[in-house]
Amino acid sequence: MSEPTPELRLSDALVAKAVADALAEDLGLAGDITTTATVPADTRASASLGARKAGVVAGLQLFEAAFRALDPDVAIDIAVPDGSPVTAGAQIAHVRGNARALLTAERVALNFVGHMSGIATLTHAFVDKVTGTRAHIIDTRKTTPGLRAFEKLAVRAGGGTNHRFGLFDAILIKDNHIVAAGGIGPAMQRARALAGHMVKIEIEVTTLAELDEAMPFAPDAVLLDNMDTATLTAAVEKVAQRALTEASGGVNLDTVRAIAETGVDLISVGALTHSAPTLDVGLDFEPLA
Repeated sequence: MSEPTPELRLSDALVAKAVADALAEDLGLAGDITTTATVPADTRASASLGARKAGVVAGLQLFEAAFRALDPDVAIDIAVPDGSPVTAGAQIAHVRGNARALLTAERVALNFVGHMSGIATLTHAFVDKVTGTRAHIIDTRKTTPGLRAFEKLAVRAGGGTNHRFGLFDAILIKDNHIVAAGGIGPAMQRARALAGHMVKIEIEVTTLAELDEAMPFAPDAVLLDNMDTATLTAAVEKVAQRALTEASGGVNLDTVRAIAETGVDLISVGALTHSAPTLDVGLDFEPLA
């Protein structure tokens, strides 16, 4: 079986919990009454996971875990690992095991793969648009509650880069923090006093004047929010590589190239996780003798 690269794997415990929660939601109090009623307990089956549209694959670790949760002896062959492009009609994986288990886990397995592959596919489209520039496409915290780790993995599968994972792993001072703190200066001073040497500090600015106010405090990164391309270009020149520059706001597939050409280091795109359409994948069964 082809193994995904280590950076495209998550903790087995995290995956097992997500799969268990999804199966419990689907099975409810009575279990899969359709499958129990129609398929004898000892029936065997095989099934092929196929792409019905072109895209980038992600989520196969959860796909596999969903079937193994109900049939520990299931045989799974991965033909196309996470992070790989597929054409419409391509076979991604093949499973073989107890028919009841395969039928019961099918929707959970497909939901994870379809959702995560959709994110990977959209991310790849953005990454492709900025090829040849210095810009990296990054995600945000605009994720589905409970699925952040999986959605951010899907971004990596599509060639993107992760922003912070939560409120705990970096300081990002946004407009409302600045208002509540009493200004850019007080916010930056307090952040610098609290942050340890391993904690990065980023601050959001919306104008060149705010950027001028923030830079003397030596932020590690500046989030240039909703600036037009001319202002972004001027901001990048002002920063002069003293901090990472991140563009945010108004980013879509039509605008991202022009934003990248301003020279920014990072472009954050909330749509990667909150608006990616599901990739159409399907599981086709064959009964076994």
